[in-house]
Amino acid sequence: MTHFTLKRRTIMLSAAGGVAALFGSAGTGIGEAQEAAPAMLRNAGVYRFRVGDITATVLSDGVIGGPPRVYASDAPEAELREVLRRAFLAEDHMVLNLNTLLIETGGRRILIEAGAGKTMGPNGGQLFENLAVIGLGPADIDTIVISHTHPDHVGNLRAADGGKAFPRATVHVPKADWDFFVRTEPDLSYMPVPPEFRARFGAAIKASLAPIGKDVEVYEAGVEIVPGLTSIPAEGHTPGMATFLVHSGKDQLLLTADLAYHPVVNVDHPWRPGPDRDQERALASRRRIFDLAAADSIPLLGFHFPFPGLGRMLKTDGGYAWVPANWQF
Repeated sequence: MTHFTLKRRTIMLSAAGGVAALFGSAGTGIGEAQEAAPAMLRNAGVYRFRVGDITATVLSDGVIGGPPRVYASDAPEAELREVLRRAFLAEDHMVLNLNTLLIETGGRRILIEAGAGKTMGPNGGQLFENLAVIGLGPADIDTIVISHTHPDHVGNLRAADGGKAFPRATVHVPKADWDFFVRTEPDLSYMPVPPEFRARFGAAIKASLAPIGKDVEVYEAGVEIVPGLTSIPAEGHTPGMATFLVHSGKDQLLLTADLAYHPVVNVDHPWRPGPDRDQERALASRRRIFDLAAADSIPLLGFHFPFPGLGRMLKTDGGYAWVPANWQF
């Protein structure tokens, strides 16, 4: 008889790969297949659960992605390829989900993150279809809270006609991000992407936020934005990025925004995301918030993690490990 010994890290890597890993390499083909398929034939893009008295729903806006090296900037090349291979992930393209969260509390509907729309490729922009699945439309959203102003978090704010995509919603944006990305011409030379991508990236931010420019609500992280939703400073990825704590009674949910892009390369392995503007501050924010989540066993939602992005952070001798939550029917 042949005996197999599985180390704990191997188990975690396989788990973190998510459901997509079971069906083959996660390359651009998956996104393209979803884009071409009628909505009724797509996999689920809606996941509902509760945080105390708050009804919470993860609404997928689809996927984006790019070379794994972008999201693991300091990883040794051979080790990065081996880690991706052992997690059954493609070595040339990393798929990132867009997990927006709708919370319903106190008679209000609050959307946390607006998603990418088509600002970062053809496979985003599914938020509105998934809202319709639960019987809602853009006019039903009262408040939108943005963690930071990168295009994949604000792209859906602009309608096709250039107006507001969410006509009634008050939009809350970190002040430091608004000042850096909107009020100035930001220096994006730190981003490990070609210059033409940086130019499109910066333009997409300004265009996406233009419709709300006259009535945007800016905030400093560390305040309760609406009852049941508190912002937590997490600067480094951008000048003003926030993470969020959804809370009701004894129940909590911590939203990690872009502290990590994918659990395989930024949690199970502590490699640094290339798009972090200030790598040292981003690393400090990541450790501080991951330590909090692990110490108190707070459930997490990773914006870019495999859908629905829910799980917990486990502290290990070498750092952290991601433990995906069991699916609730």
